[in-house]
Amino acid sequence: MDNHERSARRAKLLLAGLAVLVVGALGVGGITAYSLIDEDSSRTPAAGPTAAGETKPSGPASAGSGAEMTPERAKKIALPAPTGQEGGASTGFPHSPGGAISAVVHFWEEYAWMDDQRARQQLEVVTSPDAAGYIDKQISEVRKLREGAGLPASGGTPAGVTFTTTVDAVRMRSLAADDLPRGDVVHIWLSFDRYATTPDKATDDNPVKGDTTDFIVKWQEGAWRITDEEAYVEQRTLPVAYDPDSPFAWRDQWVQVRHED
Repeated sequence: MDNHERSARRAKLLLAGLAVLVVGALGVGGITAYSLIDEDSSRTPAAGPTAAGETKPSGPASAGSGAEMTPERAKKIALPAPTGQEGGASTGFPHSPGGAISAVVHFWEEYAWMDDQRARQQLEVVTSPDAAGYIDKQISEVRKLREGAGLPASGGTPAGVTFTTTVDAVRMRSLAADDLPRGDVVHIWLSFDRYATTPDKATDDNPVKGDTTDFIVKWQEGAWRITDEEAYVEQRTLPVAYDPDSPFAWRDQWVQVRHED
């Protein structure tokens, strides 16, 4: 997807900024989202569109305050926890809107975006068999990032360097699928931060902040699986820029994520 390529460029800049550090360590990438809140995570997505009343946030601004609702003021989405692990990827998410969001958030936060072998293992677990060529395309991006940081095209994360990805907010829309119930194919945008640390430097002076990426997932073989099938990619929509204090972001259905304590 074009957004993946843009995100890859942003990540490449982060890696380029760490090139010297890395070399030293080596020794030389629809359904109204707010309806998920307070929803039973085990419930199957509704067959029809979400009613307008179900999108009303809890705890709105007090009457007469004049303040508009924003993602920061609204209740955050609680992520259903995974029930298993396979190939370095979390699994076992429920067949529900919240389950789809949780699956995508966990994947992106766990994704080995600069370790091509581990990334392939993860992608083989979470990718739809209908997404021909998707895994190879993503592994190619990982290798380009490594080369951009002066590393061999194939290999693991440099020793002593730790990358942490945190998803702050999501925007989800349902996509039309002729052969699947409504809600079984969804398009999810993520707004995330990414940090790099080393034993000698516990903070990142140049983190990736507020970057975005998106995924299309469908319920298949008892799990949410990433796909890039053309019929779904053609339905992608671009979001309003995420800002926690923006009423425009709220109207575009951006909602914040509440991570496990």
